[in-house]
Amino acid sequence: MELLGFKLIDLVTIFAYLVGITILGVKMRRARDSQDYFLGGRRFGKLISIFSVFGAGTHSDQAVSVVSKTYTSGMSGIWYQWLYLFVTPFNWWIAPILRRCRAITTADYFEARYDRSVATLYVIFGLLNMVVSIGVLLKGAGAVVRAAAGGQVSEEWVIGAMTLMFVIYNVIGGLSATMVTNFVQGCLTIVFSFMLLPFAFYELGGFTGLHTQVAESLEVMRQVNPDGYVPSNSEIWSLVAPGEIGWFYLIVIVINGLLGLVVQPHAMPIAGAVKTEKEAQIGSVYGSLMKRVCTVAWTLLGMCAIAKYPGVLDKAEIDQMFGRLAHDLLPLPGLLGIFVASLLAGIMAACGALMLASSGLFTHNIYRPFIAPRASQGHLVGIGRLAGALSVAAGVVYAFTLSDVVKGVEQFWIVSAMMAIPFWIGLFWRRATGPAAWASTLIACAIWYVTEQAWFVEWAKTQAPWLLFGGKVYLPTQMTLYLVVGTVVMIGVSLMTRRPDSTKLDRFYETLRTPIQPGEQVVESLRLPAGVQPAPQHKLIDHPDLEIQVPTRRGIVGFLLAWLMVIALIGVVMLIVRIGA
Repeated sequence: MELLGFKLIDLVTIFAYLVGITILGVKMRRARDSQDYFLGGRRFGKLISIFSVFGAGTHSDQAVSVVSKTYTSGMSGIWYQWLYLFVTPFNWWIAPILRRCRAITTADYFEARYDRSVATLYVIFGLLNMVVSIGVLLKGAGAVVRAAAGGQVSEEWVIGAMTLMFVIYNVIGGLSATMVTNFVQGCLTIVFSFMLLPFAFYELGGFTGLHTQVAESLEVMRQVNPDGYVPSNSEIWSLVAPGEIGWFYLIVIVINGLLGLVVQPHAMPIAGAVKTEKEAQIGSVYGSLMKRVCTVAWTLLGMCAIAKYPGVLDKAEIDQMFGRLAHDLLPLPGLLGIFVASLLAGIMAACGALMLASSGLFTHNIYRPFIAPRASQGHLVGIGRLAGALSVAAGVVYAFTLSDVVKGVEQFWIVSAMMAIPFWIGLFWRRATGPAAWASTLIACAIWYVTEQAWFVEWAKTQAPWLLFGGKVYLPTQMTLYLVVGTVVMIGVSLMTRRPDSTKLDRFYETLRTPIQPGEQVVESLRLPAGVQPAPQHKLIDHPDLEIQVPTRRGIVGFLLAWLMVIALIGVVMLIVRIGA
């Protein structure tokens, strides 16, 4: 018996998961105050931290984008999620900084370092970031489920059902519900990432058959698309190949990813929800590495899609490759239901974290200071619930307007980096000013906007063709322009404007260099609690305007170990692609 493209057992499995995870989230304790709602009481340990980072950062739209990009570009499509691979070791240093902020939102950082106007500017970009993120997530999930159902279920119904479920338990339980359900959903995301591979390799005849059929598919693609660029067989299997995703592309998106990572709104709450800096470091590094391993599976599935479905050019159809593989490959009743439930798990985990981050930004940095400064904690929790639901609604609207998942991912990368320059320069340079933060962000946005316009592309075709690739402004060139110009403007305007108040800066940097104390109770963001003495200065460069501290021995060892794991993972993938060649 089939209904909406699924066998009855598959529908029962999907329904049981949705109801079960909602009940689990609802059973979490109700939040007592805003710190409890947005940060879960700062009480979580290593395991929950790992799966929270993994769950918040791993979702089906990424699998969709990697499979889609791999289908068009080959193994180099892996960098659509491996762009943060080289960033992963830096998480060992970044996580303690975020935890030491003792903040509810990243906007608290900008207010403490600059002023409230810069914090408000960040809220605008942070909410935009969350809307784009949620929209891309939902769009990706809808595309996969529709394809998995053989096109018999609409994306709108898929998006509506899972949105309703994760909104219910996040509205009631806050970050506590998100952190605990992320553990269950993280396990299912691993299942979702790997369960198709054995069936795909069995059908294609292992790696040898995969290599043979990929080569045959490239010949089909040359016949279907004689005027377009089609990689050679060696290029399609290379992690870095001529064409769109070359060395320049990789270097720039890695830099953009490193800069933009810390200003993603959900990064601060997740780092702040754990007990100590150690939990934050372990969760950030190992949760991220789990995602990179899953990305390998997605990329190999993209190569299987090339072999199995040659000659597809339509973007919407390419977005559905992951779901199409699931529909065609899973042989036993119930397996498709497990696949879809696991897919929804990843989406709901990530959307829950993003929803809480956006509601925290609005409630803590807009509503409380500007609208209701004397509001009770219960009132703020209520506003947070409403703001979170509205941010999800905006994400749903964006999902319905998004043309394809890959484009949405690229927009997310760009939006995430818009306020990265003021964050990083303000972290290390005392001379950075609020007006410079505004100028740098606005000029970066202006460059992004102008380079997206059709008239600019037409101008570049004749005057600056080096800016273009595939008939549009080359993404890494666009990133280079707004990052370089934004940095120059940030430094220049800072030198031309009044120095920030030294007392305020002293308090800011004292907080960031002072480790979290056991059982420390945070009362105010970016402030040391009463009785906690600031840690002494250990500057790497002895200059009055620089605040670069000497790394600790533990920081250096953890950083180097993370690099060894990154190198080992790349080596394993390079060996895998040679099997059966």
